[in-house]
Amino acid sequence: MAELKNRHAVLIVDDESAVRNGIARVIEKKGYDVRTADSGESALELAARDPFDVVFLDIRLPGMDGMEVLRQLRAKNPETAVIMITGYPTIDTAIESLRLGALDYLVKPFRVDDLEVMLEKALESAVSDGKEPDPELDVGRDIPSLIGKSPAMRDVFLKIKRAAPSDSTVLITGESGTGKELVARAIHNLSLRADKEFVAVDCSALVETLLESELFGHVKGSFTGAFQTKHGLFELANRGTFFFDEISNLSPNIQAKLLRVIQEREFMKVGSQKRIKLDIRIIASSNRDLREATAEGTFREDLFYRLRVVPIRLPPLRERVEDIPLLAEHFIEKYSRKGNRAVQGISREAMDLLCSYSWPGNVRELEHCIERILILEDGEIIRPENLPAFITQRQGEFRIFSEEVFSLKELEKRYIQFILRRTKGRKQETAQILGIDRKTLSVKIKKYGIKTG
Repeated sequence: MAELKNRHAVLIVDDESAVRNGIARVIEKKGYDVRTADSGESALELAARDPFDVVFLDIRLPGMDGMEVLRQLRAKNPETAVIMITGYPTIDTAIESLRLGALDYLVKPFRVDDLEVMLEKALESAVSDGKEPDPELDVGRDIPSLIGKSPAMRDVFLKIKRAAPSDSTVLITGESGTGKELVARAIHNLSLRADKEFVAVDCSALVETLLESELFGHVKGSFTGAFQTKHGLFELANRGTFFFDEISNLSPNIQAKLLRVIQEREFMKVGSQKRIKLDIRIIASSNRDLREATAEGTFREDLFYRLRVVPIRLPPLRERVEDIPLLAEHFIEKYSRKGNRAVQGISREAMDLLCSYSWPGNVRELEHCIERILILEDGEIIRPENLPAFITQRQGEFRIFSEEVFSLKELEKRYIQFILRRTKGRKQETAQILGIDRKTLSVKIKKYGIKTG
């Protein structure tokens, strides 16, 4: 970018001269160098001679389409911020363009202020890409057990690294299958206790009497069948980390005893009066909302606040769709190697279906799905016909997005309606999936006249 190095360079690629020239006029007024191209081939020729900071790229082009141009641009100049332009907004094209590395997409017809906002966002991205990497934005590199590049997962990685060096109690929340134990182990592995034991107990797996003995141990003769003194899991975890998986399943009696352990850092074996000093770091997880559990009286409020010193929420997979391709490819590689299979990857159509499915079982369900495909199906590429019926049969739910052309406002309205149906009208959950607060959702529901009853 020799002659353009002191000014941002922008390329506009569109076969419609009115669109091309209109965008160029807006951007030139801001003092940026602007080039235009009416085809994908000419755009790539310009980019090869002089890389651009930002590219506005139409999806529908004569000859080479915008998706292929995007693929080649990102391969040769990954620092370039690419904004896709489309007159036909669909979920499929949105997912595919983001998966291939586009920063965002602009829907025709668009307003000048929409264009300016998008340009500013793209230039910020281009500038940040040219800087030395911010260690806080690359926090997932030394947490190999967790995979993701979405903003939600970046936040999780950052919290793990900030929490790990301390001895503070951590509460990990999230739906089943999101990887809560993986987060707990990552915190332990990055902590000063990494060379000590990590002990995990599934609080839903044992009845109360057995759980108490497992945790605290017991002395010989303390109950029927106690033929010898037994060391409990707390003792085994001493100087290490103790993980309570699904802690909401603890009985009130065990909750009270655990609270004393956290407060006093000591415990007694079942049947003993001798206090044993304890040096452990406690991490807990729950797939239930513990605030609701405290309101219902099934979980102690004082224990909740003792546990929630450092809260970490793991997002469900449907809230980080951009991570699905990374996870799918990881599991394909994992089970190809494990099963000695020569699976090369997954087709674009099959990946779109995976990205469109809601994954109620989250990452665990996705992993089991890929494992099952590699066991039962043949072929080097996973295609739609290889996917389970419960995924492929859901295509109809998305037909409203892929078979009609409509304005961005209509797209937003229909998407809100779609999510509301999926959540059975639960506004808080709908707002979380949409990435907005509940008040904003209520405003949009009223604005679009959406019926929620």
